[in-house]
Amino acid sequence: MNPRSIVAVSVWVGLGCLAIGAMDGPLRLSYDNPRYFTDRSGKAIYLAGAHTWNNLVDMGPTDPPTAFGYEKFLDLLESHHHNVFRLWAWHHFESTWELSHRIAPLPWVRTGPGEALDGKPRFDLTAFDPAYFDRLRERVRAAQDRGIYVSVMLFEGWGLQFNPQPWRGHPFHASNNINGINGDPNGSGKGLEIQSWELPPGVWEIEKAYVRKVVDTVNDFDNVLYEVVNEAGPYSTQWQYQVIHFVRVYESEKPKRHPIGMTFQHEGGSNQDLFNSPADWISPNPAGGYREDPPVASGAKVILNDTDHLWGIGGNRAWVWKSFCRGLNVLFMDPYDDIKEGGGIYTTGNVVKHKLTPALLNEIRAALGHTRQWADRLPLKRMTPQSNLASSGYCLANLQRGAEEFLIYAPPGPAVSVDLSNVQGVVDVEWFDPGTGESRRVAEVSGGLRRELAAPFAGDAVLHLKRKAEERKP
Repeated sequence: MNPRSIVAVSVWVGLGCLAIGAMDGPLRLSYDNPRYFTDRSGKAIYLAGAHTWNNLVDMGPTDPPTAFGYEKFLDLLESHHHNVFRLWAWHHFESTWELSHRIAPLPWVRTGPGEALDGKPRFDLTAFDPAYFDRLRERVRAAQDRGIYVSVMLFEGWGLQFNPQPWRGHPFHASNNINGINGDPNGSGKGLEIQSWELPPGVWEIEKAYVRKVVDTVNDFDNVLYEVVNEAGPYSTQWQYQVIHFVRVYESEKPKRHPIGMTFQHEGGSNQDLFNSPADWISPNPAGGYREDPPVASGAKVILNDTDHLWGIGGNRAWVWKSFCRGLNVLFMDPYDDIKEGGGIYTTGNVVKHKLTPALLNEIRAALGHTRQWADRLPLKRMTPQSNLASSGYCLANLQRGAEEFLIYAPPGPAVSVDLSNVQGVVDVEWFDPGTGESRRVAEVSGGLRRELAAPFAGDAVLHLKRKAEERKP
């Protein structure tokens, strides 16, 4: 039966504003469906959300930099039904990131004696700045109050490699601290050694003390994940494994334990190093199709497919839905208040396509929320990617006998073909328009064979099929 023939009996219904539920303990791997995390409730929890560079520290051309509007940022996430973001760590006091930025606060206090390279007192790397850790704690708490998970980034690696003269502004520069720490013994001007297997003398002890302080600050929250470092290169592989092990051992002595993530090593890293890691979750690079045609998640790791590691700034609605229907969790690098000069460029490969306009930004933000709302509706614990069951190739399915259910993303084009050969009985048909956020329930189809189904609207579409419960005879 073609749904176009029964549009007259259709009823438009929106997904509505589903409340983000209260957390029931920290996240842990779902053994029922290891593509996702779970909590004490046992339900599979799909993570989808947006993040931006200065959501922990303030960044800007003034000294001190303009304060980031954190509550407004959370308002944006909540309004789009997001449930996760990355909380960015930056450890430079200044950074030339296409624009010259001051960055504050930092984890260590500036006591002197002596002046750092910016003319201010040098850092004491054995003394933590309460302003930084109080802010960290309050921001994680504020997110938990709204039911949003936070990936707490421990270190940042992209800036060390690619910002012009970033090492000049790092507390581990020999001229910037009173502790005799020289994080750049080879004199490269980058300090990459502080995130490598061959750590300079004294650095690992400083790093361990800092990690312990972060864990002590946020361990009692349920909404925490950890990320070792953002885009340190492949030189960091063994160091990252070591940090993961250290966090896991240290948290084993604490009241709560949280997932630890390892994200793509830019540039030149291998996704296989992520899969081989002891991390609980990973974010890959484009290799294997994660940008254009995301591969099916096997469950070997929980995958947070993050535009930051695929485009830098990029993505679209189709990418969100494709990722979701292949069993991936989804993150979006959101330009937000555009602190990066030139921010908002959308690219495919090295080819600039167009500005990431407000309309396209909102389209991506909305898609993240729509997939999260659908995840709440579905029996996600029992749903696995089943690309062969739909001609589009993007299908999540529960194949439990008598409770079969499918969610299929269909790019613009002809009708989608769905294999219902093993579904006995009547199947409810519902179409969701990812452009408007509205659902249209149409009539039913019978299982037992392959069906050709066409959306009752133009453009891309999401098809929901659910085996209708059989009525019990009196």
